[in-house]
This record gives sequence, C-alpha cells and structure tokens, in this order.
Amino acid sequence: MSEPGPSPDGQRPAAQLIRDELARRRLSRAQLAAMAKVSLSSLEKLLSGQRTPTEQTLIRLEQALDIRLRHEAASAGQVAPAWLGAYSRAAVQWMEGAYLTLRPSSSGSGSIYAYVTEVQWDAAQSCLAFRERERLDGDYAQAGTVSVPHQTGHVYLVTNRHGQYRMAILSRPLIRGEMFGILATLQTGRGSQLLPVAAPLALVPLGEGQKLGRIAAGMAEHSAYAAILKRAVDEDFARLLMPAAPALP
Repeated sequence: MSEPGPSPDGQRPAAQLIRDELARRRLSRAQLAAMAKVSLSSLEKLLSGQRTPTEQTLIRLEQALDIRLRHEAASAGQVAPAWLGAYSRAAVQWMEGAYLTLRPSSSGSGSIYAYVTEVQWDAAQSCLAFRERERLDGDYAQAGTVSVPHQTGHVYLVTNRHGQYRMAILSRPLIRGEMFGILATLQTGRGSQLLPVAAPLALVPLGEGQKLGRIAAGMAEHSAYAAILKRAVDEDFARLLMPAAPALP
C-alpha cells in the first residue's frame, strides 16, 4: 500500500502538528488543554480525528503553542497576524461596513462631532482596517488596523504613525451593530502643545440622511446623538476614572 500523500495545501494536518509539538516540548495533553483554555475531551477528539476543531479552538491552540495551524486560510490572506488577534476574515466579516462615529467636542461646549468610520478587510495586510472620512478637521482623519483578540472581547482601532499611537477600545458589535467604548488620543493645547485626552466614543451603522459635522446643542440631531453617546458610560461600556476627593477634616 502506498503512503498517503501530502494534504492539498502542502501542509501537515493540524492534529499532526500538535502531536509533534507535544513531543518536542514534552508536554502532556492535559497541560496543553490548560494552557489553551480548551477542554481535554475536545483536544483528545481533535488529535484522534473524531472532531473537526472550531476556529476558536484552533486560535487558542495556536496562541498556546505559538505555531500556525490554519495554513490554507493563512496562505490565502484570510487570517490576521497573531499580534492583531489571529482572527479569520469569515469570523469578522459581519463587522465590515460604514459607521456613524460620535464623540464629544473638546471645546467643552456640549457639541458632538459626527463623522464616518469605514471598516473593511485589507487583503494586503490580511486584517481588518479602518479609515475615517467626512471629518470637519480632515487633516486629522485617522486610518489604521483593527485588532480583535479573543481574550478581552473588545475591538481595538489602532493608528500608528511613526510610533505615535491613537487608539479606540470598543465593545464587540451589539445586536444592531453598535459599538461603544473610549478613545485615547492627543488634543491640541496651547500653541503647538499636544495633550493626551480620553473621551467616550460610539460607532453605529451608518444610515441615510444622518447629519455629519459639528452638532451643536439646540440642533435637531443633538439630543438623539447625545443619547447614543451617553450609552458608552451610562451602560458601563467604558469608565472615565478620577481620583476621589479627599475627605474633609
């Protein structure tokens, strides 16, 4: 009888790769299950070929062993790198689209800035990417990558320009696609000084006729936009922490 040939993508099956790593590192299956936070029975069935592993299981095993198991998807540019969460396009495709983005004005006037954030798969980088458009301050529009690690259950929109970071930390999309969280960025201070600031942030699927720009108090859209933005803090998607005032003697 002839030996079986290689798998269609020229790679060894995931089960064989895992068995090899167990032998090389002298790990037990129970130890690997604990490291990857998967059940021992699921791991046993994967290694024996009784069950096709879920993508979540493969991601956890990849991160525990620091190896790539999903060769076919990775070679087709359909899996994000590990430093962005090692998610597949299929797992995050429902996040792609255009979002109305709301954040408070830094002027303290109660105004709300409304603009658009687009999230799309970037085949060249093999990950989700975002870009902002229709901002009043267009010179400061951001673009970057999207991190979706499975450990925290959050979505990170990260800009890195020559080592200067700007980050939004958002909840996973809710049933209607909304995401709420916090934005950490730099604000122009006196002269050319830049100051670190944090503010609540809301992204909701973009609809027709939604007004963009600076939404001042008293405008027709202000109360509705303010109610959406308030959910970020009122519903505990994010917290803005301040030290407690000292007790009076």
